Amino acid sequence: MKINLQQVEIDGIDKEILRFLMDDARKPILQIANKIGISGAAIHQRLKKLEQSGVISGSKFIVNTKVLGYSTMAFVGIYLDKAARNPEAVRELKKIPEVLECHYTTGNWSILIKIICRDNEHLMNLLNSKIQAIEGVSRTETFISLDQQIDRQIQL
Repeated sequence: MKINLQQVEIDGIDKEILRFLMDDARKPILQIANKIGISGAAIHQRLKKLEQSGVISGSKFIVNTKVLGYSTMAFVGIYLDKAARNPEAVRELKKIPEVLECHYTTGNWSILIKIICRDNEHLMNLLNSKIQAIEGVSRTETFISLDQQIDRQIQL
């Protein structure tokens, strides 16, 4: 489902609010208000406006997958036999919990996915029994991430 979003202009106060919340989404609104020098009600109004305009699309907790035993991160380029199979392939990929992201790309692959696995054996089993078994997948190309060196959102 494609959503057409119009570009939204935000001012310096909106940017300050977003910086605080991007750093810690659980930071109390009144604490942000005191640091910026405006009322808590003004922060709430601005947050509502940012949500309604689509600038803010939610908040989430970040789970440390390594603590849960998932130590292998990989990116998999998926070649489809026909571009028309993309929607069907994506539907099947959504059923695989280890698939964290899925991108429709230009270049050699039709699809690029990011997956998390317990170890290389889990990765191999996932590739062989689930991903390569999807109808229309002609082959895959896998890149194992040795270390994630940058993890950030856009700077405001």
